[in-house]
Amino acid sequence: MDARLRSRQVKPLDITIAGETNLDLILYGLPEEMPAERELLGSGFKVTLGGSSSILAHNLATLGTRVGFISQVGADEMGEIALARLGECGVDISRITRRKDVGTGVTLLLPHGRRRHILTYLGAMAAMTAADMDLAYLTTSRHFHLSSLFLQTGLQPGLPKLFDQLKQAGLTISLDTNDDPSDTWGGVLDQLLDKIDLLLPNEDEIMRITGKDTLEGALDALAQRVPLIVVKCGCRGAVVQRGNERDWIDPIRVDPIDTIGAGDSFNAGFLSSYLNGEDPLRAAAMGNVTGALSTLRPGGTEAYRDSELRDGFLQQHRIT
Repeated sequence: MDARLRSRQVKPLDITIAGETNLDLILYGLPEEMPAERELLGSGFKVTLGGSSSILAHNLATLGTRVGFISQVGADEMGEIALARLGECGVDISRITRRKDVGTGVTLLLPHGRRRHILTYLGAMAAMTAADMDLAYLTTSRHFHLSSLFLQTGLQPGLPKLFDQLKQAGLTISLDTNDDPSDTWGGVLDQLLDKIDLLLPNEDEIMRITGKDTLEGALDALAQRVPLIVVKCGCRGAVVQRGNERDWIDPIRVDPIDTIGAGDSFNAGFLSSYLNGEDPLRAAAMGNVTGALSTLRPGGTEAYRDSELRDGFLQQHRIT
């Protein structure tokens, strides 16, 4: 029996995640050109669960993964909405703290034409620190994941020590940095790259992390530091790098409604399969399926909340 499956029998959780919980406010149908000081009209509006960490936690849980989540929200109505969305799908939210001194984070997404503006109020996202990490709780899982590294400014200084402690406790670790608003790609990241087992960037992010002009050059630069790298390449599929081996995984073709959260949904499919003992190539194929599924509804979690759509799509594209 695979070691991951043996571990599943004795660990209460499959994965623990520490990260941000916020809401996404999405305004659709805006004009491609958005002049200032004008009343611009949209054609649709949606409030969804946001934050890469919480989207991942939510979608993993709907796929049957046992998920524990350490996070913080404000003691406000938006925080209650977010917690309700996480709780209803089975995420363990017992370690999510409600703070009275700071509000729940919010991201305003403004898709217009082929581009979108992404505006974020960090709020509680940046308030969590290493002192808020319950190591005993985190180690009740087999695997730890961190998303949105550069938004979690309070947590960053304590991450190298935390990763060392988790490794000593026998956990494997994955990281998805997501975007760096400062576009410097520095700080604690370089230390963390040598401590993780799995890196889950998109194509643009891995090139910015390494300072390379091509995906191939970026993979070459990191292949000897990170044992497993899985890069999300949108409509081109995904690429899996294991040591000197590099494999492309074909995408799933759909007509997308909204690509917000597609990368986090890819991560959910990959991690759910990988933690169940699947080969990384099959896990990446599952990631392509779950990433495609997320684009069929607004936001990063709505397709997963629609059980008929979700179950039908997963059955149609079942990995054999």
